[in-house]
Order: sequence, then C-alpha cells, then structure tokens
Amino acid sequence: MPASVVEPTRLRRRRALTSSLLAGVLSLGSLLAPPLRAAEQLDIHLEGLDLPLNLVELERWSRDPSTRAGELAVWLNLLDPQSQQQLHQLLNAPLVRERSFTQQMMRSWAGQRVAEELGVLISTENGNAGPLVLSTLNTLLKEQRQVTVIELMRALPAQQLTINLDGLQLLARGWQQQLFDQELALKALQTLPLPQGTPLLPLSDGVLLDQQSSAADQAPQRWRLPVPHRQQPLALELWPVPDAKTWVLLMPGLGGSTDQLRWLAQALHERDWPVVLLDHPGSNELAVRELVQGRRLPPGAETLPGRVQDLQAVVAAAQTGGLPQLGQRVVLMGHSLAGLTSLLAAGLRPEPGLQRRCKRSLADLPLINLSRLLQCQLPEVPLPPVKPLAQPIAGVVTLNGFGSLLWPHRGLRGLESPVLMVGGSLDLITPPLSEQLHLFLPDPNPRSRLVLLEGASHFSPVRMQAGGEAPLFKFGEEWVGVDPARVQNLILSLSSEFLWGLDQGGLKRDLPPQRRHVGGVSAYVLDHDLAKLWQERIEVRTSRVDRVAPPAGPPAR
Repeated sequence: MPASVVEPTRLRRRRALTSSLLAGVLSLGSLLAPPLRAAEQLDIHLEGLDLPLNLVELERWSRDPSTRAGELAVWLNLLDPQSQQQLHQLLNAPLVRERSFTQQMMRSWAGQRVAEELGVLISTENGNAGPLVLSTLNTLLKEQRQVTVIELMRALPAQQLTINLDGLQLLARGWQQQLFDQELALKALQTLPLPQGTPLLPLSDGVLLDQQSSAADQAPQRWRLPVPHRQQPLALELWPVPDAKTWVLLMPGLGGSTDQLRWLAQALHERDWPVVLLDHPGSNELAVRELVQGRRLPPGAETLPGRVQDLQAVVAAAQTGGLPQLGQRVVLMGHSLAGLTSLLAAGLRPEPGLQRRCKRSLADLPLINLSRLLQCQLPEVPLPPVKPLAQPIAGVVTLNGFGSLLWPHRGLRGLESPVLMVGGSLDLITPPLSEQLHLFLPDPNPRSRLVLLEGASHFSPVRMQAGGEAPLFKFGEEWVGVDPARVQNLILSLSSEFLWGLDQGGLKRDLPPQRRHVGGVSAYVLDHDLAKLWQERIEVRTSRVDRVAPPAGPPAR
C-alpha cells in the first residue's frame, strides 16, 4: 500500500486515539504544597512520539477556541472538529462537584495509594506527580468550590507536566483484558458436563407457595443490642422462626444498608430460616453519606475489626439469651466486604507475605480489581485474635466475596465449615476468576459450592426498596448487569437449597452441581472437582488465544 495512503490512515487513527486517551487521563484527576509556580508546558507521550504543548496557549484556547497559535495550532489540527469540541469541554469541566467529599477522599488510605500510582501516567521534571496532583487539588479546593481540568494543570508547581498516554492505553487494555478473560472463562464454563437443575425444595424459583404466603406480611423485630466495643447499641432486624436448628446472620457490604438486603432476609424467613440482619456502624450507608457531606474519611479495611466484633457479639447474644431463640448453629452470610468479614470471623487470617504481594499488585493503578485496595490496607489494620464463635458455624455464604491476596495458596482450606461462593460474570470489582475461583480451588470440603451467575455484576444482590429513600449512588446498566430481580431470584433459590442441605446433614441432600435457568438468567453450580475442571479448560482456551494474540503494545513505564 502506498505511503500516501498509509500515513493519513495512521494520522486519523492517532487523532482519535490521542483525543480519547487525553480525555481519559485528564479525568483521572478527580480521583485524587501550595503552588510555587504555574506549569507552562505539557508533554504527551504516545506510541514513541512526544507532543509538546504550551499550557499558557492551551489555557487561552480553552477560554476562546478561536485563538490558536504555534505548536498548539499544529496539534489541534490533528483532531477532528468533534474531538476539538470534546477537548474544549473537558478542559473547562469541573473536576470536583462535591468539595468536601473530594477532600475527605484524598485524605484516605485508598486515595493516597491511587495518588502515588498516578506517577505511571503523570510526572513532572522531578518525577512522580501523583502526590503533587493531590496536594495541588486540595490547595485549590480551600479557595474555591470547583476546580476545572485546565485550572489544575496550570496550578501544578512544576515547569513541565508529562502525560504518558501509552500507560493509559495499557491501563485501558487491562480493563479490556479482564472482560475478555471473563468472557473466555464463561465459554469454558458452558462446556462443563453439568445437568439441568430443578428446585430441590417444594417451591418454584423465587416464587412463594400459597401455604407460605402468610409470612410475607410479617415485619421484622427491631432490636438494639448493647456491645462493649461500640458506644451505641447495634441495630438489628430479627426474623425468628420457632424450633429452628440453624439461623442466618446476614450482613451488607461496604457502604451498604439493611434496606438493600431486607428482600433476602424476608425471603429466607418465608422459607423457614431465622434471620438476623446486622447493620455495621462506621461502614454502612450512613457512613458514606457523612463522607459525601465532608464529615468523615471514606470507610475501608480499618472497619473490619469492628465488623468482626459485631458479628461475634451477635452470635454470643443468640447463645446466651441476649436475643430471642434463633437456633443452635449459625450461617454467616454477607455481600462483598461482609463476606470477607465472615471468613475472618470463621478463623481465617492472611497468609504471610501480604505486604510483598501487595507491593507487586499495586505496581499499577488498582482500577481493574478494586478489592485489592481493601486487601492491601490490611497490613496496617490490627485484626482481633482468632476467637471461636459462641455457636458452631454451620456454613458460610459469600456474595461477590474476595481475598485472593490474603489467601493465594491455601484459599479456604483453613475453614472447617462448607462455603457457598457466589459471583457474577460481569463483576469487575471482585472478578470471579481471581477472587472466587482461585479461593475455592484449594478447598477440599465436599459440601462447598462455587456459583457463577451469568450476566450478574457486583451490585446484583443489592435491592432498593420500593418507596424508600433514594439511593446515594445510582449505577448504570454496565455496573448493575442484567435485571437484578432475576439474578436475585437465583441467589435466593440456590442459597435456600444450600441452607437446606446444611440442615439435613447428609451429602446426598446437598445442593447438587448443575446448570439452572430462571427468567433468562443462568447459574452454574460447581463442586471442587468441577471447579478444577473449569480451571483446566480456561487454561486450555487461554493458551490457544495466546498463540494468536497480537502484541500487547508498549509498556506503561
């Protein structure tokens, strides 16, 4: 092909890539020493090219797009009119809309880690600019409610600012690779020899029978449980069932509320399991609202000791009579961080070498598997010593749980109780391959089960109550996945059958491996042998793809 044809194609490609990547990297500033002098030059690294821009000219152009001169005019001519308009809007867009929220976020452990790793993408003549971006933004916010992208860039106390678009491109590839890997794993999963499943219990999936419908109108008992480790009593919702053997302690994840999991508590109660729904002060929805209002730092892994003590106190009260009679054995059940709380309360502690593993894991921006930020905060968190609960643990249920950095070798092998691990094929916060499958594989318990829900995300178990308070954050379909109500029907059905198997006390009555379809949603239930077979088939498919995969591109550093 003649060079005259190739070069315009490359230029068009580079134009589009440059514009989109620049927009993306500038937006990263919202995640994050008073200025000594304003930055005047911006260098962009892309595919081996250096594009020098004069920030003074760029600032002038951001105010009046008709003014362009020198190298800026040459660079802008590489962008089509639509890309120029998008760049103009981006430069003038406010990075911060909630000043107090951003200031608290930047002071948090997670915010500091993200700022440090921004040096992969942003640097000055003195090196890593991540902390500098953070401190400059914080200084500006003391004087003004909003900060635009161009204001932040100009205020940085450096003569020269460098943005590595190659690194951002590699970061974007990481997201694409994660989605590709999960799609590849799903295809491998679909080849497993799984029988078509049908409900074990005398009810259809997610639907009440007439003889049980009378329980639907019952409201939970509200309970305030004084505990020595907190100033205020714990707020509990109780759904008791007379003469039950096993009860469920259900907990929401980080920033969650009891409102979001009440659907599951009530549905399990309607199936004759006593349930206690526990709200964790300091890491619940109220804590996140206080964060947005600028009244506290973002909750993180530092809340785990209190969460574990909450759990221990509730089980102790159930045993000693501080709560109404619930049962003789407990199932620990929680979403996301509450799943990790359950594993810690059941006796697991991080394997040695967590700091070393975290140093490797956080070498790049931890935006693909966000649970790594929480796991890597744990070396700085004094976990309480392992203490047996006041009642035997009948089982553990984790919905979108995690712990790959905590237990990379032993997984769940240290637990004596069977575990039901539920994950979603669209979950990018706790990806099912690393955070569930790899934890499950070392567990030899014949009663443990791994479930992958096709089309489900990290937030699929969360339900907003009709007529209740508006949710603090609203997620689009790309975060929520398929209709959550359909996914929740499967979560309810499979967790009910897992609980029923625990109560029956025999392997023949355990939740069997199967493929289950309900309302257009599919679930794959695996035991240890099938999980191992799934891993082997993933490796075979991955090796085939690797042999024909194109080069990954330039490194980020």
